[in-house]
Amino acid sequence: MKKSIIQFILFIVAVGCFSGISAQQGASGAKSGAVKTIIVDAGHGGSDVGAEGLQTNEASITLQVARKLATALRNQLKGINILETRTTSALPGGLTNSVAANRYRADFANRNNGDLFISLHCNAAGRRPGGWYIKKVIGREAHTKTVTVGKGKKKKKVKKTYYVNKYEDVWVENKARGTETYIWAVGKNEQKVNSMKNIDDEDKDYYNEETGDGADAPPLPDVNDPAERVRMLIYAQNYFRKSYSLAALVEKNFIAGGRLSRGVQQRNHKGIWVLQATGMPSILVEMGFISNKEDEAYLMSSEGQEEIVNSILAAVKTYIEKYSTAAPGSLAVANRAE
Repeated sequence: MKKSIIQFILFIVAVGCFSGISAQQGASGAKSGAVKTIIVDAGHGGSDVGAEGLQTNEASITLQVARKLATALRNQLKGINILETRTTSALPGGLTNSVAANRYRADFANRNNGDLFISLHCNAAGRRPGGWYIKKVIGREAHTKTVTVGKGKKKKKVKKTYYVNKYEDVWVENKARGTETYIWAVGKNEQKVNSMKNIDDEDKDYYNEETGDGADAPPLPDVNDPAERVRMLIYAQNYFRKSYSLAALVEKNFIAGGRLSRGVQQRNHKGIWVLQATGMPSILVEMGFISNKEDEAYLMSSEGQEEIVNSILAAVKTYIEKYSTAAPGSLAVANRAE
């Protein structure tokens, strides 16, 4: 009972700290959660080609779409800094190890005080891209053979009938297709807290989600302080809410464009580790199944890539209008120019 009371008091203190920061920034005229920097991440690269299709691979598609998305964001969101984790076919940071490259992606986003992290990937399912053959039982064939039964004078030859399965090679199409957008699992808030406490650690600055700043934020408090720990968890929950909101907008736009959507997914496996290691709202967009013949053709086409970019761009613009004030007049100017 005593422990519960202490935890409740710490929660109230943390909420007070969180509210105090928001009030202070509101007085200065800055709207909560201003988006100043967006990180666009092309998944995989280099020797890590990711999932493979019949004609291309994931690393190639993600780079093509990421470059186009970054260009569209720069054109439409004037005044917002758009950064890319990789702009060539190589792994980011000049690295050769995919695990180290994923850590670089997260560090890059955190170091540059990103306010949104958008990672692009292609999905895959089944045994092989396109499809595969399986042996299917299509019936049974009767066979007879002569066998000897009995012993001594009772020994005799008889015919016995036995049945053998009849097989046929059947083509199984790899039908898994559609889009889905991942956010980190809500049960992984502790990892999100750890990513926040490491931001700008060399300068001992506390990354403030409300301003997107590190240098002007308060000095990093003791991360072992229970009240501070609770406050960080509140930030993590806020990131979760915003990540889900952006992910839902992306999938909504995909549906509006005629795509099959598998919805917003919460995952916690190592494949989306970057979502938990980035101290900001973050999403991972599976743009389609490269293992599906139709989806792969769509992902490779200029029309398909343009539709994907426009869907994500529209989602980001709606997100900014809902949660943030970008650089003065930036979004309004871009909208008027359309």
